[in-house]
Amino acid sequence: MGSDSATLRPPLKWAGGKRWLVPRLLPLWQAHASSRLVEPFCGGLAVALGLRPQNALLGDVNPHTINFYQQLQRGFRISAFTMRNERQHYDRARTEFNRLVTSRGAGTKKAAALFYYLNRTGFNGLCRFNKSGEFNVPFGQHRTINYVRDFRHYSATLKDWSFVCADFAEMKLRDDDFVYVDPPYDVPFTQYAAGGFDWRQQVRLVRWLDQHRGPVVASNQATERIVKLYEDSGFDVTTLPAPRAISRTGDRTPALEMLATRGLSRRG
Repeated sequence: MGSDSATLRPPLKWAGGKRWLVPRLLPLWQAHASSRLVEPFCGGLAVALGLRPQNALLGDVNPHTINFYQQLQRGFRISAFTMRNERQHYDRARTEFNRLVTSRGAGTKKAAALFYYLNRTGFNGLCRFNKSGEFNVPFGQHRTINYVRDFRHYSATLKDWSFVCADFAEMKLRDDDFVYVDPPYDVPFTQYAAGGFDWRQQVRLVRWLDQHRGPVVASNQATERIVKLYEDSGFDVTTLPAPRAISRTGDRTPALEMLATRGLSRRG
């Protein structure tokens, strides 16, 4: 683990990111800190960077996110691509990215550079694709953006982490793995990836977690049926206010979040 890991910020802007939740997760993790952290929905990487495990298995169904993190492991720098907070430049970059990823160029450094630029410049950190697999987030409304070009300081921390583009059920768990899941919220959601994540997927996830013998922590929006789903599966469920990152009406009042736990050890 790199000595700079305590100060590493999530490299991507992420709608619904869980950096705010890390102080609540840290005490749960510390009793299991020698375990491997498994995150099937690693998203913006806030939790893994906050918990700083020695070993981790981190998954996501979005291949562009995984490609970006794999490039970080290798010591990633953006050198040949110009990044500007301008609508026309953004639109051209989005067109180029979509052309690249539909022509089997998704696993390249260029795709990673374009994905980072689109993520930082697009609207509210959204990561959204149409049914054809094309990135369709509109230009953002940022006054200024501090783009990063050199990501080599991430490589030491990420070097022993494994990143996989896979459905959660394809991830092979060890009995002592510490599993943290933060699936898409139980709300109507414009597709983050092909296939979406509906109620059947929420149920399938909990049934998969039921098979794990080790510690599990799950977060989600605290809808009535989500809370009941986890309680009925034997989880201890608490609720807490979460910052509201995106609202069409401009409402930034806290949303209610669920934190479900099972199989945790206590320190000392």
